[in-house]
Amino acid sequence: MSFHHLRSAILPLFGLTLAVSCIFSLSLSAEERWVEGQHYQVITPPVAVGKSDDVVVTEFFWYGCGHCYTFEPMLTAWGKQLPDGAVVKPSPAVWNDSMRMHAKAFYIAEVLGVKAVMHPVIFDAMHVQRKRLVSRLALRDLFEDNGVDPEQFDNAYDSFGVDSQVRQADARARSAKVSGTPTLMVAGKYLIETRGAGNQTNMLDIARHLIEKELAAR
Repeated sequence: MSFHHLRSAILPLFGLTLAVSCIFSLSLSAEERWVEGQHYQVITPPVAVGKSDDVVVTEFFWYGCGHCYTFEPMLTAWGKQLPDGAVVKPSPAVWNDSMRMHAKAFYIAEVLGVKAVMHPVIFDAMHVQRKRLVSRLALRDLFEDNGVDPEQFDNAYDSFGVDSQVRQADARARSAKVSGTPTLMVAGKYLIETRGAGNQTNMLDIARHLIEKELAAR
């Protein structure tokens, strides 16, 4: 057999071998890319996420966090593409008095039914308008500027329900041993932090992987 004929016979086999190898590598990557203990952590014991049949993705955030500000539109778009049986629930971090005030703002907006409006407004107020929002008056003015009756704001601000939700958010983050924001928790079992994931896009990819894992186990 001539060299030309030999090469003609070998090249297709080499191409087939390479293709199979690539397919195997891609398959392996899809299964093994995200490593427990490296890219995400297992929470022991698991953290309660409330009464829900859904796989809950908890977003630990702070309105004053620049990384949370850039992450928010990514998370919102990602959340709209989740499969049935999975939901995203924000949970404000509470490590000091300023953060406690901002956590109250989140739950006030939720109680008054204006979270869809106020959530991005509060982020923009802090990161675009450079407002600190560390006083009751500053928050009331911001809510009023966006259509909320000041009396309704005051009633919510002083309510037991809002204070209770802030305390629960604080306890939730402490139980999960959250040390920074943004951080994601899936099903109360898995913690995904930026430093372990590598970047915010990876955080969402890991969360999707863990959601699918949880849904498949049901």
